Amino acid sequence: MLEAVDLVEPIPGPGELRIRVRAAAIGMPDVFMCNGIYPMTPPLPFVPGQEVCGVVDAVGEGVDQTFAIGSRVMAVTKFYVGLGGFADYTIAPSATVHPVPDSMSDVDAAVFRIGYSTAWIGLVRRGRLQAGETLLVLGAAGGSGSTAVQLGHALGARVLAVASGAEKLEFCSRMGADVVIDRSAGSVVDAVRAATDGRGVDVIYDPVGGEAAEAASTLLAPDGRLLFVGFASGRWPVIDAHAAVRGNFSLVGVFAGRYTRAENEEDQAALVALHAESKLPAFAHAVPFEELPRAMQAVADGTVIGKTVLTL
Repeated sequence: MLEAVDLVEPIPGPGELRIRVRAAAIGMPDVFMCNGIYPMTPPLPFVPGQEVCGVVDAVGEGVDQTFAIGSRVMAVTKFYVGLGGFADYTIAPSATVHPVPDSMSDVDAAVFRIGYSTAWIGLVRRGRLQAGETLLVLGAAGGSGSTAVQLGHALGARVLAVASGAEKLEFCSRMGADVVIDRSAGSVVDAVRAATDGRGVDVIYDPVGGEAAEAASTLLAPDGRLLFVGFASGRWPVIDAHAAVRGNFSLVGVFAGRYTRAENEEDQAALVALHAESKLPAFAHAVPFEELPRAMQAVADGTVIGKTVLTL
């Protein structure tokens, strides 16, 4: 249960920054944390909220001078110890903090780090997606899937997007999908086979898991890659190892937290450049902080298109 309370302002420790929050993104992991089923759920009570844009308010010992008091930054918070972003102030390790370009809004910056970073690591570092290959994105209208649609299009892939309903399909098309598939209207497997003339796809970006991913795994072409990104369905998919051997396809884990600061900065620079070139369309919408309970429920219900951002 979410409850509004007054808390003492947190104090940054060594290598940490305190950020006055301007905008905070809501993601499915926040819902899972509130339900106690996320792997990094802290003990109760805690403040959820993984991703924010805000202004540096205080710095701990040893923090790089890059992050001066008053500078506008995007960051991943210390949500895993209960110091999340759904508050006036939050704490973030300096390794997760990046400056916000002047051309980027608070709302866009609040959704930039986790979604795009994960999509880049999945499609570029882990999936080795090449221009001209075919990319299938599950859950393509959600906060995670929509970044993969955008990035796949920017990288020159042919993007097939799976979502449900006309409004979500239209959104996927605006994000760059070449083919949109309504999972509520019939078999996704049949639709993908028809769209690829029976060949299948080279890469599957899967933030959904469960039965959807298990069915999609049958669509991989030889040398294909299934990217395990998340489990919005509530569970990870179970894929038969023998099927992977027979099909000559790879099962690839994607976890953004396993990369160094230098690697993250390299990825961030590439993504910011794409944003500056208008190759990453805006996919977030803002709601006032007071609407947090309703907004969280909408994420849980799967009715959100793109990403929801709280503004403070």
